[in-house]
Amino acid sequence: MDIPAKLRILADAAKYDASCASSESRRERVPGGLGNASPSGICHSFTPDGRCVSLLKILLTNYCIYDCAYCVNRISSDVPRARFSVAEVVDLTLEFYRRNYIEGLFLSSGIIQSVDYTMEQLVQVARDLRVEHKFCGYIHLKGAPGASRELLVEAGKYADRVSINIEMPTQRELDRLAPAKQHQQIETSMLQIQNAALEFGDGPTPGQPKFAPAGQTTQMVIGATPASDAEILVKASDLYRKYELRRVYFSAFCPIPDASSELPLKPAPLIREHRLYEADWLMRFYGFKVAELTTPEEQDLPLNADPKLAWALRNRDFFPIDVNQASREALLRIPGFGVRAVDRILRIRKHQPLRLHDLAKLHIPIQRARHFIVTADSHAELLDAENLAARIAPPPSQLSLFPGFQPAGEL
Repeated sequence: MDIPAKLRILADAAKYDASCASSESRRERVPGGLGNASPSGICHSFTPDGRCVSLLKILLTNYCIYDCAYCVNRISSDVPRARFSVAEVVDLTLEFYRRNYIEGLFLSSGIIQSVDYTMEQLVQVARDLRVEHKFCGYIHLKGAPGASRELLVEAGKYADRVSINIEMPTQRELDRLAPAKQHQQIETSMLQIQNAALEFGDGPTPGQPKFAPAGQTTQMVIGATPASDAEILVKASDLYRKYELRRVYFSAFCPIPDASSELPLKPAPLIREHRLYEADWLMRFYGFKVAELTTPEEQDLPLNADPKLAWALRNRDFFPIDVNQASREALLRIPGFGVRAVDRILRIRKHQPLRLHDLAKLHIPIQRARHFIVTADSHAELLDAENLAARIAPPPSQLSLFPGFQPAGEL
């Protein structure tokens, strides 16, 4: 099989990993046309300072000895198979980089022969790029759960980020859909990466780059099982606390060919994935706890309102908040108030009281926030109105491309 054919198969097989975003474009160049956006394994990720970087996102192979029901590459799946050699991945990365197509590599793999054999192949790619070719671009290696500590340490020496997928929020769901995998084994690998980062500090040896400087991440499939959002968020919160993960990614389940009867026939709604990311953000940067974002009666996040607004509507006695007096923690609870806006409010109010128009200048959505705040010139409006939820979070509707335009002949 030639390299382009392998690339088509193994780039497509990598699209289910949510650690990077991809446009999923299928537009190919036509004769005489300009450009080509057909799937070639290039995806986009973002750095902490907001820069967008392009990565070559592929699998080393989509052969796999496991039979995870939710995975299109499981051993029982009837999909085209391919395998890159270490040298082929290295050459592809370098050639794409030289042509300015990419700024780094995202490499994962199915498990072949054994966990350690697979992990050694992944590490060898990173080692050859760094040592033999002096490659200084970004490298993200998807680690194999249960690999030896020595190989995980090697991965962290050469990769910017190493990640291990937790797959499901509870062990009972893994037992049902991926019986060969164990949370304990997966979390042991996470702990080994964390300990190695602490042990090596700024670098394994003096003058060497920091161990996995972009940290480690993980991913959960959502919607393939009846697990509630509360269970998913509890697991995510636990992983952040125990292993200092940089991110927990959520991947909405999509039906796959020849799927198991254990799996749902419909994909999980993408809005659910979006709400989980919003809740994750609130836990990491806004001080919210899982018990505040869900309730014993409602174990799933509402789809018709973001989690902060839903919390505010359930806790109206917490409001109104005086933006000129309240603490930073209280300000972060106001719907429409982001971290940057709150920090700017704290600086500005030292010199002058804030009014509604001052908040508008900070790009705060006043029509949402005004129901929960007190400013120097206004008080919270309609806080106890029965239709407050409907007014703030109306059903979604298609925006008009030409607001105010009325076609001829219509009244």
